[in-house]
Amino acid sequence: MSVIRLGVNIDHVATIREARKTFEPDPVHAAVIADLAGADQITLHLREDRRHIQDRDLKLIREVVHSKINLEMAATDEMVEIALSVRPHQVTLVPEKREEVTTEGGLDVKGQKERIAEIVGRLKSAGIVVNLFIDPEKSQIEAAAEVGADAVELHTGEYANAKNEAEIEKELHRLKVAAKHARELGLKVYAGHGLTYKNVKPVAEIEEIEELNIGHSIVANAVLKGLSDAVKEMKRLINEAR
Repeated sequence: MSVIRLGVNIDHVATIREARKTFEPDPVHAAVIADLAGADQITLHLREDRRHIQDRDLKLIREVVHSKINLEMAATDEMVEIALSVRPHQVTLVPEKREEVTTEGGLDVKGQKERIAEIVGRLKSAGIVVNLFIDPEKSQIEAAAEVGADAVELHTGEYANAKNEAEIEKELHRLKVAAKHARELGLKVYAGHGLTYKNVKPVAEIEEIEELNIGHSIVANAVLKGLSDAVKEMKRLINEAR
């Protein structure tokens, strides 16, 4: 089985920063650390309301991070212009609603093929790989192929939220079928949303999936695993002052 790539989503580092509208923690710093730690790509979602990642973050990360940059964004003219200016390696088109806490489902490519095809064409003409974040449904996968996307990222939220073994197996089967169908249509296959240290392995075992994008669970783990060292360092500093 081929090696699977890991995209580390740093949005929640920016969420912590924006809670106080301050300068720390800096998602640019986080991106560099993740890059040095072996992340295959840095993923970040520049939302229309700028609730976490800011334009400055995207520009600086594009300059200083040497691995692949994957920009998640809504299918709007503003975001297309930003992508064409910054030139990330990959753009992932996602649905976006102002009131949602996090992305709630896949992009409805089937219902807006003409619009999505136009955006895909503009991005690809600039040499940017285009990925569509979709639910693991046959019709959406086929629509993604029809609009000229390079890849699809299968939404794993239903799998992540499954309440029992039967539901887990059902959603896992959906992902396997969808991944196989996407590969047969010539699409690269990625997956993400709600994946954690506890549930990621069965998804990573799906042969057709080349890349996983994971953010919240990694950042949450980093907050707790790094807390001990952070407290010790602060204790050292205040004691040195005496």
